[in-house]
Amino acid sequence: MGTQYNAPDGWASVVDGAGRGALEGVRIADFSRVLAGPYATMLLADLGADVVKVERPGTGDDTRAWHPPADHDGTSTYFLSVNRNKRSVVLDLTTEADREQARALAAESDVLVENFRPGTMERLGLGHQELRARHPELVYCSISGFGGGAGAAIPGYDLLVQAVGGLMSVTGDVRGEPVKAGVALVDVITGLHASLGILAALRHRDATGEGQLVEVNLLGSLLSAMVNQASAFAVAGVVPGRMGNAHPSIAPYETFPTADRPLALAVGTDRQFAALAEAVGDPGLALDDRFRTNADRVAHRPELRDLLVERLSAAGADHWSAVLLAAGVPAGPVNTLDDAFAFARKLGLPGIVDIPAAPADGEAGRPSRQVAHPIALSGTPARYRLPPPRLGQHTAEILHGPQLI
Repeated sequence: MGTQYNAPDGWASVVDGAGRGALEGVRIADFSRVLAGPYATMLLADLGADVVKVERPGTGDDTRAWHPPADHDGTSTYFLSVNRNKRSVVLDLTTEADREQARALAAESDVLVENFRPGTMERLGLGHQELRARHPELVYCSISGFGGGAGAAIPGYDLLVQAVGGLMSVTGDVRGEPVKAGVALVDVITGLHASLGILAALRHRDATGEGQLVEVNLLGSLLSAMVNQASAFAVAGVVPGRMGNAHPSIAPYETFPTADRPLALAVGTDRQFAALAEAVGDPGLALDDRFRTNADRVAHRPELRDLLVERLSAAGADHWSAVLLAAGVPAGPVNTLDDAFAFARKLGLPGIVDIPAAPADGEAGRPSRQVAHPIALSGTPARYRLPPPRLGQHTAEILHGPQLI
């Protein structure tokens, strides 16, 4: 069971301090930093895993310095976004004494996650083969930008992968330049793939007693996540290009201007199109030979767009959203992020949780406002046990004190 209360702005907040998480008893030695690895380990920590975050002395995870924006005591919100429910230990991996401490930590762990440039962990004596010899049950997850082969020397930055991996080539207006997604989407997708691989390897380990190496890379994750666009090339040899907000295979499936702000229409069936035509006051559109079927509408997208723009200009996005949703047509305004969280709240979705302050080396800790875990489990829900740690906050506890939480 958890403690439930209201944050000052009315957001419902849940903090689970009791009950078993689905991954309780699983320890993860987390040598990753920035985004893909920390996002994966945070998701697993929310589900009960004990994640020990290994950071370098002085600076710690790179994202600790990535601000503004920052919270009330100057901590980067980027770092805060992917590091809750973790304990921080500082180890200087350039020294043999601390490398031995790292090997001991790995030997006490079920999972190790790292995203150093390929070959780095091997040079430090912390590679998969060496640790597996000491701990054959270890699940070792290695995250890279472009794999450990010919791409090993290429730095794995999200923007670079969005560019060379083709995502930017299909993102942006047809008349403009390629643009990146507004968040480090490839890192997030890779983190999801890493967490899935770790869970699969743990399932195998539980059945056989054998650990294994889990490898994911940013480029491979992006190519998989390109789904229909990648399949269009793989199967039909089609090289897609930028279409703005339009869809290559569905129409109308894009944003449209209204009397105030843009409206997204996601019409996927002929029935929905007929309902759209009725709702905008022109039922004859659904009978027009140019628009009877989805294939017809795709073939005549420019004409259809012009007609819809004319009709939708009569009112604002919120009006049309209400009218169209009532008619069974998927539609909604293009929200800012504050609007998006308000929308989630209106729908009864958690959106934001508050984690109370935790003591930090005898000092008063800080509370932390966090975006809620996205997976709902009926029996073992996500638990919010710890705010993101201060650098090295748990070093003494982990190296010399109680080991599992």
